[in-house]
Amino acid sequence: MRRLAVYDKKGHVAMSEITNRKRDHIEIGLKHDVSMKIPSGYEQYSFIHQALPEMALEDVSLETTFLGKKIGAPLLISSMTGGGGQAETINRHLGEAAQALRLPMAVGSQRVIFEHPEVLPSFKVARDAAPDVPIFGNMGAVQLNYGITVKHIKEAVAFIDGDGLFFHLNPLQEVIQTGGDTNFRGLLDQIEEVTQNVDFPILVKEVGCGIAPQLAMELERRGVRAIDISGAGGTSWASIEALRATDPRKRRLGEVFSNWGIPSALSLKLCREALPKGYPLIASGGIRTGLDVAKAIALGADMAAFAMPLLEPATKSTQAVIDFLTQIMDEIRVAMFLAGARTIDQLKNTPLIGGPF
Repeated sequence: MRRLAVYDKKGHVAMSEITNRKRDHIEIGLKHDVSMKIPSGYEQYSFIHQALPEMALEDVSLETTFLGKKIGAPLLISSMTGGGGQAETINRHLGEAAQALRLPMAVGSQRVIFEHPEVLPSFKVARDAAPDVPIFGNMGAVQLNYGITVKHIKEAVAFIDGDGLFFHLNPLQEVIQTGGDTNFRGLLDQIEEVTQNVDFPILVKEVGCGIAPQLAMELERRGVRAIDISGAGGTSWASIEALRATDPRKRRLGEVFSNWGIPSALSLKLCREALPKGYPLIASGGIRTGLDVAKAIALGADMAAFAMPLLEPATKSTQAVIDFLTQIMDEIRVAMFLAGARTIDQLKNTPLIGGPF
């Protein structure tokens, strides 16, 4: 493994800004309301109620497939953490819940592994806890301009015995972040180079500002296998970085741009219309209920992802995570029952009424 670690005067691996930042992100997410103040857009859609659905609730099946793997429900436990602080406990609880419910999971950004190899167990624990479900690695795409190579990407996936890797796109967060990496030049070509030189799927996600349809088409053309639109309406990373900032100018930038982005439902709808039929799309950003998940799937998503809503349960116990996700699954099931959809494929073809009303 190529080591990018920083050492202190005694030759020990020094604690870095990146590990401190990861701890800050967890603490801020737990203690502050960092939700955007703009709606995600899913509230503007409704299903056509079927007063006589001609089936029993028990006939509804949430099972589906994603990138060729069978999963228990159209839900992804999305990237949250890995590294310092509570990360290992959080990822163990998330992994055990993923295994119990047969759901895929993505770990947090793995860049820290190459700076502080001693934190690797906080990532590996996800696969140890979930041996039978898809596990995805994670790396900031911008890091391809800051020393991360195809070799690092292969190692990041191998470290967790992963099924693929998400590149996350976070230009707004990097702008607000003290010392953020803001050189996003030439990344499409570099992402394409990675897709052509690895034997596992590369996926791309935003972190809460949405994906425009033109970018979605370009990513698909360059070999990206699935996209998480991660639209506006959920967690505001500009707000999180504003709370971390000591520079008042950075703090103001975070506040000004706290609601920046393409509303989640709109980003999803536009990307679905732009991409080839059947191209895998993940909906996230402001999705808080199983009804939101069902609407997202009817709008063209293959699954929905949860991150911040799982953070607090994941600090408590595996059972708390299972309880949260089971509630979401119950809500999806009831939405499907009332809309007359027995399967996820039928839900994808279930019409919605657009609002506002």
